[in-house]
Amino acid sequence: MFTAYSISLSALSADSNAIDAVGNDLANLNTTGYKATEVEFQDLMSQTIGTAGNGAQIGMGVAPVSTQALYTQGTLTTTNGPTDAAIQGNGFFVVQNPSTNQTLYTRDGSFQVNSSGTLVTQDGDAVQGWSAVNGVINSSGPVGNLTLPLGTVIPATATTTMSITANLDSSSAAGTQFSAPIQVIDSLGQSHTLSVNFTQTSANNWKYTVTIPSADLSSGGNNQIASGTMTFNSDGELTSPAQSSDPQNLTISGLADGAADLKIAWSLFNSSGNSNITQYATASGVGGTTQNGVAAGQISNVSLQNGGLLVATYSNGQQSTVGQLALANIPNPDSLISVGNNELEASPETGGIAVGAANTGGLGQVVAGSLENSTVDIATEFTNLLSYERSYQAASRVITATDQTIQDTLALIQG
Repeated sequence: MFTAYSISLSALSADSNAIDAVGNDLANLNTTGYKATEVEFQDLMSQTIGTAGNGAQIGMGVAPVSTQALYTQGTLTTTNGPTDAAIQGNGFFVVQNPSTNQTLYTRDGSFQVNSSGTLVTQDGDAVQGWSAVNGVINSSGPVGNLTLPLGTVIPATATTTMSITANLDSSSAAGTQFSAPIQVIDSLGQSHTLSVNFTQTSANNWKYTVTIPSADLSSGGNNQIASGTMTFNSDGELTSPAQSSDPQNLTISGLADGAADLKIAWSLFNSSGNSNITQYATASGVGGTTQNGVAAGQISNVSLQNGGLLVATYSNGQQSTVGQLALANIPNPDSLISVGNNELEASPETGGIAVGAANTGGLGQVVAGSLENSTVDIATEFTNLLSYERSYQAASRVITATDQTIQDTLALIQG
């Protein structure tokens, strides 16, 4: 009779813990990367009453419940956060606690860049990966903190090629002038506006000069850097200078800012062999200009790309890959121990953990600008909650019935 108390108490304890597990799941309904838990019940060893031939086995109750995280794929929500990332498939992000140097694992990709330029989690743990060296990422090397070179200035690249797409009005009278400006960059990153000036001399014939503002030259004075003539055929195509002599070489020396002399190849023809300068009976105009110079720049924005690539955008419009996220392949993730803050640590049962780049070695894809939702299903959790609640009530009724039976028995003895 008294065994019924311990049996029922074990049920109350197990159901209470199961209800706690449901409560924790529901509390993390909106936690990024959270994995729902499964509660497991096990019976205790039975006792045998009577002889072996006609004996009866009576259970001793339920063992303390165990919980196990179910590592199923959560749905992905697009956030467009520049440093948000989600894992589609197998794997965990690798982070390091800066105060303990402990390596931890998470499915929560809510990352940000701190004041020192390090990619960190919401709680300040450093995200691990491979930093680019001279623009090259070695994903087979050791991982480390992904730190951006904030404040570093990338040098300017001087203009070496340029082209102008323009039309000259064939119906213009002799002496008609038209000017096409184009900006070029010197070795110090300073921009200069060149003017290509066209003057019609006769039908199908134009002369041109290329000038730079006198203030851009240390000597001032003569600012003409090139001159020549252009001839067009009856189809409006450039015939002289001929394509065989393309490009036209321009030299700009004695810049006032002390930059190196500019040597620019001016392409009059495109890669298809057609002339960039045409002469048709329509208003003169510039269709576009191109040049390959780049001003100096600093990092203005950082974003993650699919595959876990960390890309820096500079103030001069250039982009470069500065790092790549590392993923951990853990064959038995249910052995991981939760340490809070959406992070997990390895246990003695975890075994070997392989670290690699996304889409390698059985690892999943890193989807940029997205986060993985919690796998908690509210309908399932409420169904479990009702089941555990009824089990708890039933166990309490057993205690009440047992107590009443004992009281009745004592009353008979005393009577």
